[in-house]
Amino acid sequence: MGLVTAIGINEMEMPLEQKIAMHLQYNFYPPIPSEMAEACVEAIDTYYEDDTDRLIDMPEINGFQVEWRGQTQAPAYAILEQHRLYGFIDYDEWL
Repeated sequence: MGLVTAIGINEMEMPLEQKIAMHLQYNFYPPIPSEMAEACVEAIDTYYEDDTDRLIDMPEINGFQVEWRGQTQAPAYAILEQHRLYGFIDYDEWL
């Protein structure tokens, strides 16, 4: 589990959002809801746009608003770090 698994998932032939959902479900305990995948994909996009300070809306899941430090938005870098998305970017450049 972890980075090696994320890299393996990233090499699979499926849409990125589906890869992220799989990563969130199988690389975390407890699993992170797959509804977070869209925010994670947006965070990855900001990495390649060199804009990781951009705020990303957090999803509402089953009537529960996901928050980051009491806010309904989180900076992309926080999503990248906290959801361990290094296997889905060229992380050597970022670390």
